[in-house]
Amino acid sequence: MHSSSNLECFLECTTPVVPSQFLSKSEIMKLNKLWHPWDKEKVEYFTLSDLWNSFDEWSAYGAGVPINVDSGEDEIITQYYVPYLSAIQIFTSNSSLNYLREETDTETRDSFSDSFSDESESEKLSRWDGCSSEEGLFDRESPMHFNDRLGYLYFQHFERSTPYERVPLMDKICMLSEKYPGLMSLRSVDLSPASWMAVAW
Repeated sequence: MHSSSNLECFLECTTPVVPSQFLSKSEIMKLNKLWHPWDKEKVEYFTLSDLWNSFDEWSAYGAGVPINVDSGEDEIITQYYVPYLSAIQIFTSNSSLNYLREETDTETRDSFSDSFSDESESEKLSRWDGCSSEEGLFDRESPMHFNDRLGYLYFQHFERSTPYERVPLMDKICMLSEKYPGLMSLRSVDLSPASWMAVAW
């Protein structure tokens, strides 16, 4: 019988389980066809708020993981790991971006625009996307085509604090969502495949 390694146990115990829903037919037709094929009969999605909520208890008490500390004696202890946000970039569609801007007050919109207009990051991602394209063809002089494929940068955060100075993931997200409400309201289908996040434990 296969005995799970400590790494396998860690991944099993710290993989979030998020409730999902299905889009209506009319909503499916509104999706970016470069990200989601329209010929699918069902499209499943989750909200970012539900994703963060799956980290809530872990942020408060830690995720309990059974660890084998002595392979010879099979001595098992429970080690608790707390999640911390290391970095995140969220790219979304133009329509979602405009809606979020309308929902944001003037002060927040100013800081929102600062994050959105990070040209250096966009240029780096543009070069990366061009190199990784399967077709090998990418029109770098067409920003609209680039944005359709990659999406529009809504939010990015790179944690600079040392691990011992960071607040748990759920607390950090709640702080950031005060200025960027889309961190709670966006759905997985609103995000470009270029969106990503890194979590430290």
